[in-house]
Amino acid sequence: MEQIRIKYVSDKIEKLCYVDGKSDWIDLRAAEDVELKQGEFRLIPLGIAMELPAGYEAHIVPRSSTYKNFGIIQANHMGVIDETYCGDNDQWCFPAIALRDTVIHTNDRICQFRIMEHQPKIVFCEVESLGHADRGGFGSTGKQ
Repeated sequence: MEQIRIKYVSDKIEKLCYVDGKSDWIDLRAAEDVELKQGEFRLIPLGIAMELPAGYEAHIVPRSSTYKNFGIIQANHMGVIDETYCGDNDQWCFPAIALRDTVIHTNDRICQFRIMEHQPKIVFCEVESLGHADRGGFGSTGKQ
């Protein structure tokens, strides 16, 4: 089991906890009250800094209920924090854009993260054909 050193920048949020067997995503909470008007952008502090293990990164995304509950979306759609962002003042934040007027309270769960190993080194090999039948279309639907 990996141990990750964490510093709580805020004493107003619940401590992180990994719930084995439920999900391998861990909820993150707003570390302060935030009021946003429609169209406003704000970095919402999450109240933590971490020292990720070498070779790992954190992927941060909104919770499935974030838009419904708060009317915000994540500006970069998915955040990536690598192991070099590990100083005492390297507080994690959620870059939010408000699509309606909203209030987010301290300790509200607004996003989630998981730890992933870095992608292995790869080499692209150019070929004339991939040797598979065309599915014809766009993405997994097979329709245009």
